This record gives sequence, C-alpha cells and structure tokens, in this order.
Amino acid sequence: MGLLLVATTLAAATRPPTLLVWGDSLAAGYGLDQGQGWVSLLAKRLQKQGPAFAVVNGSVSGETTAGGLARLPAALERWHPAVVLIELGGNDGLRGLSLTAMRDNLRAMIDGCRAAGAEPALMAMRIPTNYGPAYSQAFAESFTQVAHAEQVRLIPFFLAAIAADRSAFQPDGIHPNAAAQPKLLEALWPTLKPVLHAVR
Repeated sequence: MGLLLVATTLAAATRPPTLLVWGDSLAAGYGLDQGQGWVSLLAKRLQKQGPAFAVVNGSVSGETTAGGLARLPAALERWHPAVVLIELGGNDGLRGLSLTAMRDNLRAMIDGCRAAGAEPALMAMRIPTNYGPAYSQAFAESFTQVAHAEQVRLIPFFLAAIAADRSAFQPDGIHPNAAAQPKLLEALWPTLKPVLHAVR
C-alpha cells in the first residue's frame, strides 16, 4: 500500500501542468482537419521546445462569454489547469450583445481561474463595424479594460497578423484557414511564452 502511494505521488509530481485553452471557433479549429489548428500547433511546440505543458482544448464553436463562464467551473475541477488561456468575446460582439455583460463575464472567468489556482491570460478580440464604429471600438477597448482591472496578461489580437490577407481565410471570411494557423501561433507566442515560463 505504501509503495502504491509513493508511486502515485511520484507520477503526479512528474506529470506536466495543464494549459487549458478556453475559446470559441477560432480556437476550436472550425473548418480545419484535426491537428491543423493553432492550439494543436502550440501543443506540438511545447512538446518539442518546452516549457512542458499538457494542452487541453476546451473550446466550442459559437461560444459566448456567458456560455464559457457557465462551463468553466466543471472544466477547472476536471483538469486542474495551471494556466487558462481565455479566447472568448468574439461571438458576443458579432451578435451585438451587451458589452457590460461581456466584461463582467470575462472578469468572472478570470476570478474563477485564480480561485482554482490557475493563472489566466486574456486574448484581445476585435470585430467588424457591423453595429457601427462606436460599438466596435468599445468592444475592442473592453479587453484592455478587463485586463487592466484584473491585472491579467493581455495577448494582442492575433488575427491582426493576417487581417489584410483575404487568402488567409476560409470562404466565410471569418475563420482563418489551415495555412494561416502557424502565423496565428507566432502572433500570440511572444506574449503567452512568459506566462508559461512564470508558472513553470
């Protein structure tokens, strides 16, 4: 019994911490074959180059911040992540939902991660001016406001790296194609890397 306990303890000690990616279709790999998305590419990079993390992709296409907030407690309890990368808000903006509610949801997710012992990082989002420039600007500024209020690492809008290249998107004009995924990883990596190293 004692040997079993020691073996279990050692196995837990050597298991790499978990990075939970909590996003929408941009992280879920909508329209891509398995393994092509930037989350899969990130997992491969960490496996080869470190720091060592087990990557769990809990993203759901079409997810809003309200949906992400509702699902988060169960995921935190199941995976016990060391880092949570929050990539949500785009669907709130595309649907013209309340930005106050979106900010509250993002802050609640950040607080929930910290309460569970995880380090959160927030990815900035932008949307087209479908609902007018004022809404789009307020939407973009919301992520800076939340990051400042919560003192959380803000990862710049990673689609900026391909936004001007229409060939980088799938026919819907919204979701990046497979060829664009490495560029997305390179865009977010400089800001995410310090977060991972700080935890390790």
